[in-house]
Amino acid sequence: MHDKELIRARALELGFSACGFAVAAPVEVGAVEQYEKWLEEGKNDCMDYATNHKSLRYDPTQLLPETKTVISVALNYFPAQKQASHAPQFSMYAYGKDYHEVVRVKLRELARFINEKWQAESRVCVDTAPVMEKYWARKAGVGMIGRNNLLIVPGRGSYFFLGELITTLDIAPDTPCNDTCGDCMRCVKACPGGALDSDSLDARRCLSCQLIERRGNLPQWVGEKVGNRVYGCDACQVCCPHNANALPTDVEEFAPSKELMTLTLDGILSMTAEEFRSLFRHSAIKRTKLEGLLRNAQIIAKK
Repeated sequence: MHDKELIRARALELGFSACGFAVAAPVEVGAVEQYEKWLEEGKNDCMDYATNHKSLRYDPTQLLPETKTVISVALNYFPAQKQASHAPQFSMYAYGKDYHEVVRVKLRELARFINEKWQAESRVCVDTAPVMEKYWARKAGVGMIGRNNLLIVPGRGSYFFLGELITTLDIAPDTPCNDTCGDCMRCVKACPGGALDSDSLDARRCLSCQLIERRGNLPQWVGEKVGNRVYGCDACQVCCPHNANALPTDVEEFAPSKELMTLTLDGILSMTAEEFRSLFRHSAIKRTKLEGLLRNAQIIAKK
C-alpha cells in the first residue's frame, strides 16, 4: 500500500474539494441490477449512450491493465454570481468553462504526480469512459447518492463535478459513505416534471435531460413546465437542504462570462452560428447546439 494522504493532499492542492479511494473491482450486483432495471424501464430516454460498453461500465479493471484503485474526486462549481431571475436561465454547472476540460487538466496533473513518485500508470475519466461515477464516489467515501440522484458531499452539498483516476497503484481504500436523505422529499416535490421517485431519475420527465440531450421536438409537457429555463434545470438542487451552506467555488475557470450573464432571450433568438461558436466554444452549453438552444428559447418566447 502507498501513502494515500500524499495523493489526497496533492488533489486538494490542485483545487479538488474532495478525494477518496476505492478498491478497483467489478461493480456490486445490486448496483448492476438497479442500473439494468433503469434501462429496461426506458428511464434513460434519449440518452442512448447509457446502454453502451456495459462490460467496461460494470468493471473498471477492464479500462486499464493491472488496475488496483479507483480515485474519485469532486470539484466545486457553485457560482458566487447568479443570473438575474428574469433572464433566460442556464443551469449553474454551465456558467463557466466546460468542466470536462477543467477536471481533465487537474486529473492529468494528479496522474503525473503519481507516476513520478511511484511509476504507476493511470487513466483519466471525465465522462470519457463508461464509469459509474456516483457509485465510485460513494464507495470512495466522497459523498452519498441523494434522492435527487446527485452526489452529495457531506456538509457541502451537490454542486460538484466528479472525475475518476483509474490507477495501477495499490492504495488503501477509504470507508464508503452510506448516508441517505432520510425522509426529506423536497427534491421530489420541487421537480417540475416529476422525474424523481424512490430510487431513480426518469429522464423522460427531467427538464434538464429534455432541454440538453433531446434532439428535435420536445414533449408537450416541457412547454408547460419550462418556465424561463433555456438550458438545464437546478430545481432539485436549489431546494436541497444539503446545499443551504454551499460555498462559492474558487476555480477561476468556472466564473461566468459577462456575455452569458447579460444574455437576453432576444439575444438567443437572434443568435447566429458564429456568435454561438464564439460564446460557447469552451462551454458545456455547446452540447445542445445552436438548434437546440433556439428551440428552447422559442418555447419560452411563445409562453
